[in-house]
Amino acid sequence: MADKVLMKGNEAIAEAAIIAGCRHYFGYPITPQTEIAAYMAKRMPKIGGCFLQAESEIAAINMVYGVASTGLRVMTSSSSPGISLKGEGLSYLAGADLPSLIINVQRGGPGLGGIQPSQSDYFQATKGAAHGDFHMIVLAPSSVQEMADLTVKGFELADKYRMTSMVLADGTMGQMMEPVSLDYDIKPMPEKPWATTGTKMERFHNITNSLSLVPEELEQLNFARYEKYKTIEEEEAMFEEYMMEDAEICIAAFGIAARVAKNAIVEARKQGIKVGMIRPITLWPFPKKPFEAAAEKCKQFISVELSMGQMIEDVKLATGCKAPVTLCNRAGGMIPSPQQVLESIKEAANGGAK
Repeated sequence: MADKVLMKGNEAIAEAAIIAGCRHYFGYPITPQTEIAAYMAKRMPKIGGCFLQAESEIAAINMVYGVASTGLRVMTSSSSPGISLKGEGLSYLAGADLPSLIINVQRGGPGLGGIQPSQSDYFQATKGAAHGDFHMIVLAPSSVQEMADLTVKGFELADKYRMTSMVLADGTMGQMMEPVSLDYDIKPMPEKPWATTGTKMERFHNITNSLSLVPEELEQLNFARYEKYKTIEEEEAMFEEYMMEDAEICIAAFGIAARVAKNAIVEARKQGIKVGMIRPITLWPFPKKPFEAAAEKCKQFISVELSMGQMIEDVKLATGCKAPVTLCNRAGGMIPSPQQVLESIKEAANGGAK
């Protein structure tokens, strides 16, 4: 068994990125993800990498665009308001079909909000990161180990599909410390014949560009991307099922909310309530199939969130309105307690929402 080290979530992300081959990091400090930048500032010069604290989040994401166009693995990180500033660059990356990894350690909002943990960027990450027709692969860790694992996975998926991956964590995940194994079998990067690495007069020029002024051509580019997205939805959706074998009530939760929900489920089971959980690990693509299957046997769903209710919309769509879906939530930087989730489970068991 590989040795484990005690690491903070943000630092585990940074070290995993380095192990995955990232040698370029561009960022800007913002709580609660600043430790990622601080860690990269220490490590990158020692391994021949490049750390640069940009003058703004907008500058940082455009530096990512530049390195991504050469085919190298590159990363930036921020927290909620900073991700909003990066939005235009995220759209440019999508328009140029460039692979990159973005980390969002969420804080409460809207606006500057607060620095406490939140999950209120779900809509932004999965549905509206920026303008235009595009998706990002969105990965949601629920442990420090997964902070590291999904960073490596994010790079691999970004390269595989030539698109942006985002690790969508929260302030609790970023700040908490847990034992982590960093023993990875890193796959070699795929060939990137599209990269802007200099022609040496041996091939045609590669051009990185997201501008397309011929509408028929832009339409075909969008059609092609969405065919790729269909493949990703079929092949890359990730989830965990917990005590779902005989469940009559299903909890939907991700990140820190899923950890809270597990405690509530254990207690509810002691009280004779048949409840389980489906934890989406990919928020996009959303794991629809397990929810479709659960909707055939469960009498109610409960979406546990650190927001005013965002993932609940995808749960409702995936279950096809075959059973009621209710919300158990806290917002603005507050976290639901196991007791609050347990009360929601009891209400559902007693007839709950109709």
